[in-house]
Amino acid sequence: MRSRTRTPARTLASLAAAGLLAAATACAEPEAGVHAQAGAERPAGPDGGGAANTVGVALPEEAGHVHGVGVDPESGEVLVATHSGLFTVPAPDRLTREATVPAHVGPAIDLMGFTVQGPGHYLASGHPAGDTDMPDPVGLIETRDGGRNWEALSLAGESDFHALASAGDLVVGFDGALRVTEDGVTWADLSPGVEVFALAVSDDGGTVVATTQEGPVRSTDGGAGFDAVADAPPLALVDWVPGSETVFGVAVDGGVYRSDDAGAGWERAGGLPGTPEALHADEEQVIVVADLHVARSTDGGSTFDAW
Repeated sequence: MRSRTRTPARTLASLAAAGLLAAATACAEPEAGVHAQAGAERPAGPDGGGAANTVGVALPEEAGHVHGVGVDPESGEVLVATHSGLFTVPAPDRLTREATVPAHVGPAIDLMGFTVQGPGHYLASGHPAGDTDMPDPVGLIETRDGGRNWEALSLAGESDFHALASAGDLVVGFDGALRVTEDGVTWADLSPGVEVFALAVSDDGGTVVATTQEGPVRSTDGGAGFDAVADAPPLALVDWVPGSETVFGVAVDGGVYRSDDAGAGWERAGGLPGTPEALHADEEQVIVVADLHVARSTDGGSTFDAW
């Protein structure tokens, strides 16, 4: 069995303990309604003893903690994979801020790895909760109705993927081993020496960027081999902007970084206070979840707010 128990807070703490958390200059928490500004270095939130994030749409306490975030390509809904299951937040252009209230969708599953494959079609992994009739761990599961119902694809009762990333039909996952599938059923092993926290994959699947306790690593052969990224920030989270060479990353201290050369070089774009939990990036927006707040940037990660 390849199942592991690892929460974002514990992993971020281990990243910091490994020396990847850059020294952060203390900075006052932003006032309500004020955007988080670019270049502002802040310490981690409650788990790190620093300022907590209050920027963005607040998730209910029942969410517990967050493992992933994505956007449905048809509805524009923001999808938040949490300890208590899937929460949706209305699309930024559909409702006013006053009506932007997260809603719980589907069964109570501790959704770990999470990735969006198409409209209403998402993949995840994790552990069942409540009366959910699934083995523990659930293996790779999918929904084709926006999260209301989930079915097992493979490795049920065997694997708990703590990281998933997809490009078309190709899915790369880490469940204690780095593996790849093109049909969700048959898996092939990739580089055996990489302990992954987060993954990002290019459109053609040829380039894979991953975060590890030793820092970001990068593969240009589909994950068969990885090299450390020189002079990279201490990234905890990464996500690829589809249709481009752009990759966004979030460091352990909440700094938001951008790469326009497929993860080879990085520049700081902005930042958020608190402990980063999940990241999504596309051509229109960057979404970061920190301290159970879902914050959105429309200026390339320079500033963040709710919507």
